[in-house]
Amino acid sequence: MIIDWLTGTAFRVAGTGTTWAELLGFATGVLNVWLVARQKIANWPIGIANVLLLMVLFWTAGLYADAGLQVVYVALGCYGWWHWLFGGERRTRLTVSRTGRREWLALAAIGLLLTGALWLLLDRATDSTVPLPDALTTALSLLATYGQTRKRVESWWLWIAADLIYIPLYAYKGLHLTAVLYLVFLALCVLGLRAWRADLRRADRPSAVPPGPAPVTA
Repeated sequence: MIIDWLTGTAFRVAGTGTTWAELLGFATGVLNVWLVARQKIANWPIGIANVLLLMVLFWTAGLYADAGLQVVYVALGCYGWWHWLFGGERRTRLTVSRTGRREWLALAAIGLLLTGALWLLLDRATDSTVPLPDALTTALSLLATYGQTRKRVESWWLWIAADLIYIPLYAYKGLHLTAVLYLVFLALCVLGLRAWRADLRRADRPSAVPPGPAPVTA
């Protein structure tokens, strides 16, 4: 079965095995973030393939919230694909924009509630050894993905915050290649933030008035 192959060992480093799911997740993950930074719509199908691979990886590692998160990512990936392709509900070309104050307040409230609920669930209903960081990274990742579907420039800051937690978390769980992957993600997120901010500055720049004859006055 394909699941058995994905969970099989591809190679070993210092006695620690790396599965095919982790290896393929590494490759598709790097490609996905690079495409997002360049605002290429192909990031969405690549991202969906990536999260399906990570779902298998995280479940076998006991990161249940992260595994369940991948299901939500598939739905968000389909939504983001549609939103970038057709401009969302307004059916206009989607451009990089800022997150408004009311939207920030709503996201903060949702993030706190989601983190608390997942922490409680993981602590009481599973054998997770890292319930709080698993819950927190799940909430941050969902909020960041929402922002990404709408090209909110601040979504990169949420990804950076999540990656700073993910890197030591995955190293602790023995997923060393995935920890390296998220270190690469962190660097790509910084580049993506710079690229999107530059795009936003270009959009904010006032258009030059074309030269023409002076107006006639009476």
